[in-house]
Amino acid sequence: MISIRFPQPDFKITATNGREMIYDPYRKKYVTLTPEEWVRQNFLNYLVKSREYPGALLSIEKELHLGELRKRCDIVVYSREATPWMIVECKEMGVPLKQPVLEQIVRYHMALPVPWLVITNGVNTWCCRLDNSAASWVFEHDLPDYPPVAPPAPAED
Repeated sequence: MISIRFPQPDFKITATNGREMIYDPYRKKYVTLTPEEWVRQNFLNYLVKSREYPGALLSIEKELHLGELRKRCDIVVYSREATPWMIVECKEMGVPLKQPVLEQIVRYHMALPVPWLVITNGVNTWCCRLDNSAASWVFEHDLPDYPPVAPPAPAED
């Protein structure tokens, strides 16, 4: 499990028609402030301000197609080459990070292969990377640094 210290939030929150709304600077619009959205905005804030991930290379609620099903990844982080690099699944604070959450993000990985998967509920965070040589997931003690290291180019004969 990863210990995260979220930066001080500087969110723009307002009320519209009796609902709390939070401004999402990445989608450039106000969205309903649900418990899951609170976790997502704090995690985005952490990635950009604390870990220096580029905000321009984050996709929020990226739509995926799993056969006939349409699903949405909470956060997709792209490499500087614009290839998907990490999927982040956010849950509200009361949702435990158990097997069903991990299975959900692994299904997303089937539609959008990436080397890194992260699940968080704002209190607990798990990060794993794909070990291609063993064809398995390895849990890490921290998030990877950005920029991602590109795989070495194949040697020329």
